[in-house]
Amino acid sequence: MVSKIIRVAIADDHAIVRSGLANFLRAFPDVELVGEASNGREILELCPKVQPDVILMDLVMPEMSGVDAIQLIRRQYPQVQILALTSFDDEDLVERALEAGAIGYILKNISIHEMVRAIHLAYQGKPILSPEAAQALIHVRLGPGSTHDLKEREVEVLQLMGEGLTNPQIAEQLSLSVATIKFYVSAILKKLEVETRTEAVVKAIELGLIHRGASPKHTDGL
Repeated sequence: MVSKIIRVAIADDHAIVRSGLANFLRAFPDVELVGEASNGREILELCPKVQPDVILMDLVMPEMSGVDAIQLIRRQYPQVQILALTSFDDEDLVERALEAGAIGYILKNISIHEMVRAIHLAYQGKPILSPEAAQALIHVRLGPGSTHDLKEREVEVLQLMGEGLTNPQIAEQLSLSVATIKFYVSAILKKLEVETRTEAVVKAIELGLIHRGASPKHTDGL
């Protein structure tokens, strides 16, 4: 049985980077490079033409940034998974990329085998973060000594949790990836110093952080 060949597109404003990635990817028979773009606007226009399964998206590009492109592509072509691919482990970039809908965030200095593994995981709908990006995300989400300093988006997620929505339902409601919602839920539990979703909702209502909604479903897994 022949396994599915994953259609991959690359968006990066450096021609040398695109060429290098293209040459590396050609060594893997289960991955096919179907398109290249030099900025966010080009990859957005390329999507309907080449129909990629996974996009390797640089975040710092001219004309349209990778973050803006991720958001638009996820809205227009939700079946396409996007891996943020960058040289930076900047905290703000990590958060913005995931909030825009990227399923993963990897650095350009990883090995080609790790990158292909990330492509496979993204294609399967599984989130992946480089260790550096995970650390940056934890730092920006939690902050030193924070407890109830929930961000506006976290309050939105918490309110929907209180209405009984599951992670996939919340992701659909907010036009975010399920992976991003999982990160938000983890941060919420940490900040509220609770172990489960149900405890988080009850405490948030008691603190007046959210309005009383539907009884939370007892699905306490993240």
